[in-house]
Amino acid sequence: MSDRLRFVVLAVLATDGVLSALMAVFFLPLRIGSVPLPVSAVLSGVINALLVWVALQWTSSPRLAALPLWAWLLTVLAFTFGGPGDDIVFGGPGIMEFAPVLLLALGALPAAWVIMRGRTSA
Repeated sequence: MSDRLRFVVLAVLATDGVLSALMAVFFLPLRIGSVPLPVSAVLSGVINALLVWVALQWTSSPRLAALPLWAWLLTVLAFTFGGPGDDIVFGGPGIMEFAPVLLLALGALPAAWVIMRGRTSA
């Protein structure tokens, strides 16, 4: 396997991590009626775990395999800051106050578990 191909695959996986974060952040306030349904956080956790698993197939280094997760985390972090005009993405009444914490837990922990599991089995 060439190093150039490995670099391209890991870069694509990191880009997919950013796309996963965008999907999770913008669909997090999804509701069914008046009940918040954080399905995007769960879906993002599954996607992130799969991205990290694929990255582990392309590299033996857990640090490099974590690139999709780091890209996801940095993208979610960027959305915690206010935008132009002090617009915010996260927030809302009730349970939506805890949406960023819920997103981080459900989105990052499965991928971190895959990294730890891959590191111990290598």
